[in-house]
Amino acid sequence: MALTFKIGTASAAVQIEGDLPRTNWHAWAEKPGSIKDGTSPEPATGHWKRWREDNALMQELHLQIARISLDWTRIEPRRGQWDETAVARYREELIDLKERGIEPLVTLHHFSHPQWFEEMGGFAKEQNISLFIRFVAKILAEFGDLVSDWNTINEPNVFATQSFLYNETPPGGKSWRKALTTMRNFAIAHIRAYKLIHSTLDAPGRTINVSIAHHIRGFTPLNPKNPVHRAFAKIDDYLYNRLIENACYNGNFHPLLGRPPCDIQRGHYCDVVAINYYTRSTVRGLTDGVFPGAPVNDLGWEIYPQGIVECARELHERHRLPIWITENGTADNGSDTELERFRPKYLLDHFAAMAASGLPFERYYHWCFVDNWEWSEGMVPHFGIVHLDPTTLERTPKPSAYMLRDIIDQGKINDDIYQRYVK
Repeated sequence: MALTFKIGTASAAVQIEGDLPRTNWHAWAEKPGSIKDGTSPEPATGHWKRWREDNALMQELHLQIARISLDWTRIEPRRGQWDETAVARYREELIDLKERGIEPLVTLHHFSHPQWFEEMGGFAKEQNISLFIRFVAKILAEFGDLVSDWNTINEPNVFATQSFLYNETPPGGKSWRKALTTMRNFAIAHIRAYKLIHSTLDAPGRTINVSIAHHIRGFTPLNPKNPVHRAFAKIDDYLYNRLIENACYNGNFHPLLGRPPCDIQRGHYCDVVAINYYTRSTVRGLTDGVFPGAPVNDLGWEIYPQGIVECARELHERHRLPIWITENGTADNGSDTELERFRPKYLLDHFAAMAASGLPFERYYHWCFVDNWEWSEGMVPHFGIVHLDPTTLERTPKPSAYMLRDIIDQGKINDDIYQRYVK
């Protein structure tokens, strides 16, 4: 089975770097019970010091692309003060990736921002958007010659709901109003950043791609014959998936988000369909669920490979754009004798569904490269294709890493790969 899309990995600075100035997540981790295993973003995987080692390992595994984030806090640790040493260091890393033949996709906001910005109200206040756009302008001035592919914001729907509805991430709380206001402000920030990136970088002979990384999942009624389950599946889908999608892709703000500012009209504000897909939810109300007896990963999420195609097809039919899977992966903590138990099959099943779909998949970014700090879950769930020793921070590629290398080299999935890697 031939594969036509490029393959790489995705990461976020706070989850891997360590040695960071104070972010919103550093403050959150200090709250008792906020992180399940009591860890913090320090040292994570120690990537800030070991970045050359990680880039070299990516090259050894023949990875073609890498999604990374440039941490706002590191670049602007105090309001209005740029850390030029950090800028130079990030520039060095980007140049190194490109010299190794690995094309970077840069995320500008991946759940993390400076604590000083959080104390000003973060994205729950519209007047703060200008501070983010100022940061974007700085990034373009420093790195625009190196980077053509951009995610403005990662999973704005997840950020807003996990924080302000479920009180599971910073800044925390229980407020529908703040959740909707934050989604609205993220959409405004995305559209303004989209315009700025294109006006700054567009040039003859150069293709600039800008999108959000949209976490999308299918919502399936637990009992399709139950009208309540069917109704809530549609409600959940609209509130979680479509509300932010319509605003970010087309500038179409639902009344729940309020009217957009006068500088934003309906239009075209994404160049690719960029999807973060992990699972689907079974629905009987405004809650997540799993079908009885369905296969699950080590976090209890249903493993449903066909969902990656179902979600991609819906977005493609609405927007008619190329498709990038900007995150997909699974928590597989292995066993006492194995680094992983089911990740290779998980990947092959998702790739097979993508290849058979006929959809224009162009890129696949696996979440993640090295087992990292998984936000409020801490260091416990292992999503990486590379194992991290928690004491020494040494890296050890897992079977899935070598499987991806073989797939990249051969450009296809064959019986030999299945026999070698699937148990």
